[in-house]
Formats: sequence, C-alpha cells, structure tokens
Amino acid sequence: MGRGKPHPNRQQLPHSPRLLEPLPEKPDTHDHTQQHNRTHMVSTLQSDSGHLLEVHDLQTHFTTSDGVVKAVDGVSFHLDQGEVLGLVGESGCGKSVSALSIMRLIPNPPGEIVEGKVIFEGQDLLKVSEAQMRQVRGSRISMIFQEPMTSLTPVLSIGRQLRESLELHLNMTRQQAEGRAVELLDMVGIPDAARRVTDYPHQLSGGQRQRVMIAIAMSCTPKLLIADEATTALDVTIQAQILELMKDLTQQFGTAVIIITHNLGVVARYADRVNVMYAGKIRETGRADEIYENPKHPYTVGLLSSVPRLDVPADQKLEPIRGDVPNLMDLPEGCTFRDRCDWAVDRCAEDDPPLEEVTPGHSAACWEKHRVRAHAKAAAK
Repeated sequence: MGRGKPHPNRQQLPHSPRLLEPLPEKPDTHDHTQQHNRTHMVSTLQSDSGHLLEVHDLQTHFTTSDGVVKAVDGVSFHLDQGEVLGLVGESGCGKSVSALSIMRLIPNPPGEIVEGKVIFEGQDLLKVSEAQMRQVRGSRISMIFQEPMTSLTPVLSIGRQLRESLELHLNMTRQQAEGRAVELLDMVGIPDAARRVTDYPHQLSGGQRQRVMIAIAMSCTPKLLIADEATTALDVTIQAQILELMKDLTQQFGTAVIIITHNLGVVARYADRVNVMYAGKIRETGRADEIYENPKHPYTVGLLSSVPRLDVPADQKLEPIRGDVPNLMDLPEGCTFRDRCDWAVDRCAEDDPPLEEVTPGHSAACWEKHRVRAHAKAAAK
C-alpha cells in the first residue's frame, strides 16, 4: 500500500484538518547519510517480507520468588502499513507486555523475552543492539504510555521533552525544534501552546499531560504508533478528538497503529482488525466488523455480552463472564478459558486448541468454535 493511503478495510470519513506541516530539511551531515542508507536498506527488506510488522511466537516471562509468570505465551500476528490493529482483553491478559516486548522495554530482571521474533521492516528487533534499538524507538516506532505522569520527567519543561526526539532523530536545530514543539502542542489541542510549552508536567491537568505524550509520540511521524490506553485520562469528548487525530495521522502518513484498550467501542470505531487476548495468548483474530458481528470464541462472546448496548431493552441485564482469570504461574492443562466457558467439553481439559482459521481472515482457538459460531448467528437474528 502506498504511503499516505488509508487502509482498504477502513470506512472513509470526512477528512479533518492537516495535522502536521512538512518537516524542515535535515542538515546534510554524515549522520544523515548513514540514516538514509539504513532507511533504504530497511525499505528493501520490507518489500520482501510484505508486512510492516511480523511477530512470531513471542514469549515473555517474569521470574518471581513464587514462580515464572508467562505473561505472553506464544503470540503471533502481523500488521500492514496504514493499518489499525486493536488489542483487547481483560487486565493481565498480556496486551501491554506484548507492546513493551516489541519496543524491547521489558525490565530485566525480572522480565525476559525468552523466545520469538519481532520483524519490523524486515529487521528482527530482538537481535539488534541496544544502540540500534534506541534509533528505532521514538523515530520509527513510538508508544503512548498509559500513565503520563510517570512517563514525563517532572524536572524538565514540556518543550524540552518535545525537543529531545526532534533534535535526536530529525537533526533539528534547537530553534527549529522549539517552533515544532509549539505546533505539536497546538495539534493535540492544548490552548495557548506558545506559553504552555514552557510549563512543567505538574502544571498541566491529567488530560493535558496525556495530550503531551501523544504529541511526543507523533513528533517524528513514526511508521508504527502503539497506543496503550492512550485516552484513559481524557473525557469522552476529548477521547474522540484524540482518536480522530491518530486516525488522521495513519491516513496522511501511512502510519500503522496498535490500539491497546478495554473499550470495545473504540476498537469497533477505529480498528481494521482485532486480536482478542486471554491469559497471554491470542484467542481470536479477524476483521473488526467480523469479530463484532460473528464472534467465534466463547471469550469474545463474553466480552461483547458484558458491554451495554443501545439496541437492547433498558431492563435487560448484562451477562458478565463468570469466574476469574487463571493464575499465570500455574495455568491449567488444556484450554485456559474452560472453567469460565459455557461450551466446554472433555477435550478442553486435555488439549489447548490452536489458533485455526474458521473463515478467510478470521481465526479462533476453540475446539467448539463451530457451535459458538452457530450460537452467534442465531443470536443475531
């Protein structure tokens, strides 16, 4: 897909104002020449692989005094340029750890990526040096973290923190970076940006701090943007505005986005595809519309049944998922969801079902996925 074109699966909406003006020319330095050569080499590799990002059998464990926590246990997926992928599931299912593993930000100890590959633009990020990885973070891959107060440095001004990535990755002068920082704050809706750029994090509200994090992440127009509960600190109206900003970024610059969220409404509105995670594994994956209209895993059915809907009677009770998430240090044999599942059979206690394609582009890890499919079709009528 060409740069700047929206993903073909996404419904087109009226175009919002342009987010960013063209970046100023970089100084013609030796470092810039080396960066150009690296970019050309990576682009060639990407054209051979076909996907912007490919994750293969990713396993991330945490060693504690009580045992080994298998936070991510064999996760595989891919992401194309300009695509928006939703990563959903209960707290503790491995969503954020998967994203941190891609960024190689797992604290070691106690965490460790024990197996797998993360192929980004044809390059395995798990095999590059830490110095090379620092060139990737913030430039080609950016992440919006869940807690802005702990992500921003309290002793540096907002402008200084915005300038850092611009000067480091884009070789901007201080004057250029200062002007760009004001543009970025204005882009994410912070009023009086020229004055607020000199403020410190404690002088901003929680929502404004999250907007600053989004501005930092978008500053270098990355190829991949990972948003980990990026709108949690914002009210509903501002959430929609920020999500529209990120969507517009993907359309203008061909940036791919991974949205990590508990909000199924956000995923339904903005994602092209969805990965449903449970106990460290992907249990269902497919196009967003297909997942919502025709879920094929009992856990996905449970998630959708527990969300309030406007098209059902007001007195109809929600159906919560019974039971608790299993202990990741002592996972049961077979399917880890069977104790909470209405479709469980004897085989579920013995063998863990693989992720298998049910319909083109739609896969589920369930021995009884065809029964679940029939139930979903009947419920939709």
